[in-house]
Amino acid sequence: MPPSIKGSGPFPSISSTPPSSSTQQLLSSLLLSSPSPPLVHNRYEGGAVVLRSAERTVLMQPCLKVLAVLYNGFKAAKAEPRLLGTVENELGLRSFLESRGHEYIVTSSKDGPNSDFQKHIEDADILITTPFHPGYLTRDLINKAKNLKLCVTAGVGSDHIDLNAAVDNKLQVLEVTGSNVVSVAEQVLMSMLVLVRNFVPANEMVRRGDWNVADIAQNAFDLEGKTIGTIGAGRIGQRVLARLQPFNPKELLYYDYNTLTPETEKALTARRVGDVKDLVSQCDVVTINAPLHEGTRGLINKEMLSHFKPVRLLARQHRARAICEAEDVAAAVKSGHLRGYAGDVWNVQPAPKDHPWRSMLNPLGGGNGMTPHYSGTTLDAQIRYAKGTQDILENFFDGKPQEPANVIVGVGKYESKAYGQR
Repeated sequence: MPPSIKGSGPFPSISSTPPSSSTQQLLSSLLLSSPSPPLVHNRYEGGAVVLRSAERTVLMQPCLKVLAVLYNGFKAAKAEPRLLGTVENELGLRSFLESRGHEYIVTSSKDGPNSDFQKHIEDADILITTPFHPGYLTRDLINKAKNLKLCVTAGVGSDHIDLNAAVDNKLQVLEVTGSNVVSVAEQVLMSMLVLVRNFVPANEMVRRGDWNVADIAQNAFDLEGKTIGTIGAGRIGQRVLARLQPFNPKELLYYDYNTLTPETEKALTARRVGDVKDLVSQCDVVTINAPLHEGTRGLINKEMLSHFKPVRLLARQHRARAICEAEDVAAAVKSGHLRGYAGDVWNVQPAPKDHPWRSMLNPLGGGNGMTPHYSGTTLDAQIRYAKGTQDILENFFDGKPQEPANVIVGVGKYESKAYGQR
């Protein structure tokens, strides 16, 4: 399918390298079939192919290679077309991209030098990946990817990309900000209730045919009257606090490097605590809703866990896979110092079968609320982030400004503080 034809004008988003032989063939085909006077001169200007005659100027977008790393949906994706974030359903982008003359490669193969991801990244112009099956874009891969201009996270969470290397290489990084905030906030609340009410052991008991109310009730509590705190009070953290209000907690606390406005604090009935250790020492339940950056990496470790009130709960979501030290958290649950830990983001995804979070249990046989990473990829969220990804690509192709909230790394500089702007 030939590239789209546009009127003359700037085309700042496209590569300045000469068009490929396949693009040249398409141009020749277009010229031969043109009903208007032939375009007798062509050259490459500002990343676009410019064809001129005495009567008209045609600006053509060159073919770009778009690589998407998505997760396999198998039978579920075939049965449910709204599973857009899968290899099978391709974020719904194929028709859009091919109608503009671009090449679209979709794969789930992402690990190791022989993976499709590492093979194709070297000459890809655009990379699309998701937080749920991330293609880890290291500095070494960025240095090899000489054509790469744009990375799009279909969802929220771009810590699988070396953002400092992206800055150094003038590689733009964007994500679909806000696409998953409701989905994740609801999952955080569910995780809290799963732990507080000791739901998993109760469900397992009835499914195996047993019945012992005391065994379950000895580790079941209410949220009402508890002190609950969030580390991080951004888009998700604030929504978590708002959803906790109807449970009538004793107090809602938050830690964030930004202080919320007095009006927001009042609306959320939340109090800021200026030190993380102080916050966790006061809380019965702690939730982490903070991005991963140098200031949060490894934050929840053995030393930090020692400041938690004994037999308390930790429910975390969002970009906390490397914020929590896996072995330290598992040891705290197994010892009973933490009554439980729940979340769905793992450090390296898919998680290894021997990952300590898969099997950890507290001394009473519960306390494990872990799931695969799906909190931000509900069917509703997938519609939002697929649409947002297409909007980002369309703006890029057409040289239009991006939504500022979506831009993590601009051309050679950070545009967001979400990842600890460096």
